[in-house]
Amino acid sequence: MPDVPVPDVPVPDVPVPDASVPDVRHTATLTYAAAQRIVAAAAAEAERLGVAVCLAVADSAGHPLAFGRMVGAPLMSVQIAQDKAYTVAAFNGVPTHRWYDMISGEPALLNGIVHTERLVIFGGGVPVRSGDALLGAVGVSGGSADQDRAIAEAGAAAVTG
Repeated sequence: MPDVPVPDVPVPDVPVPDASVPDVRHTATLTYAAAQRIVAAAAAEAERLGVAVCLAVADSAGHPLAFGRMVGAPLMSVQIAQDKAYTVAAFNGVPTHRWYDMISGEPALLNGIVHTERLVIFGGGVPVRSGDALLGAVGVSGGSADQDRAIAEAGAAAVTG
């Protein structure tokens, strides 16, 4: 094969990454067993309140780990509970009940971000943490926003104490 001339192409200056920053990040996350305990504790709180709900637990990346639908819980609440857990995990642990207050003073956000698929901005999604580390999230739907939040918090407490 004959030699083909290669034109001189300038190579852009690319900063060399800081060698002190690790190339791999290890994160803690919930296990399936912990997620089952969360669902059980949340369901017990829902029963105590007399509310039929759907309960979803996601890992720290927002992937589903466990789910439950109590008898009589609305079918639409299946997806809403999952989306509440996902919202919390996708935004580094911001509970869903904090969203409206965070964006209500910014019309562009209030009218734009709410159209983001899977984002929920009302109560019922809470983080599961160990110290500052986000382990996962709980999403509950089927009651009022306050009931959903209380049920989700009871579920999260099964793991975090």
